[in-house]
Amino acid sequence: MSLKEIDLVYRTMFAELGQRTFDAAFESEFPPGGRFVPVTVKNRQYWYFDTPTGSGKQKRQYVGPMDDPESARRVEDFQALKDDLKSRRRLVSTLTREAGLIPPEKLSGDIVEAMSNAGLFRLRAILVGTIAFQTYAGVLGVRLPGSSMQTGDADFAQDYAISAEVNDSLPPVLDLLQSVDPSFRPVPHRSGSAKVTAFQNRNQYRVEFLTTNRGSDDYEDKPADMPALASPLPLDMPFIN
Repeated sequence: MSLKEIDLVYRTMFAELGQRTFDAAFESEFPPGGRFVPVTVKNRQYWYFDTPTGSGKQKRQYVGPMDDPESARRVEDFQALKDDLKSRRRLVSTLTREAGLIPPEKLSGDIVEAMSNAGLFRLRAILVGTIAFQTYAGVLGVRLPGSSMQTGDADFAQDYAISAEVNDSLPPVLDLLQSVDPSFRPVPHRSGSAKVTAFQNRNQYRVEFLTTNRGSDDYEDKPADMPALASPLPLDMPFIN
């Protein structure tokens, strides 16, 4: 099957949209009233962000390794970042209307946005599965067939070592999902464990969290405690190395 290429001007526009969205998300997560602080963990330095809580205390959030060029650049440019939401929406409209890129359906988009705003991707989790595949059209500069874009789920993943060491966490995942759709409920794990790794709404839309098994096969398909996600997740994700 041959795929039709997207014109270069739209590929450039997609790249610009990605960069500007990343910058705006960084700004919204780290308000001007806070400050960046370096923290040493096991002989390695990381950036954290302190936000005043109004009670004389600070809320601390993980940002990234100090030797990560992207994190370092955004720390330096933090005060200069501007939120240009209306302009980015015009770019999205052009890419979907004229370039033929297919956006995710609304529920998927709302779920990813809620997780992103809560800090999921800042904590080095990633989006996997069909929704992630939808972004490949812009990255590869081609139009993907619409049939490959249909999904009834959203899948997220995080490396166990990051979750255990980052010393930061999301709000309860169920609360985040119910802020999008109150009908979301926990799904019992297939191993029989009382721990939860997936959630589903009344329309059978499923949200699942995954991680890799880097230990013994005895842990295969058993939930693992993931402190950064405030949720136990299954150790059964062989497609991440």
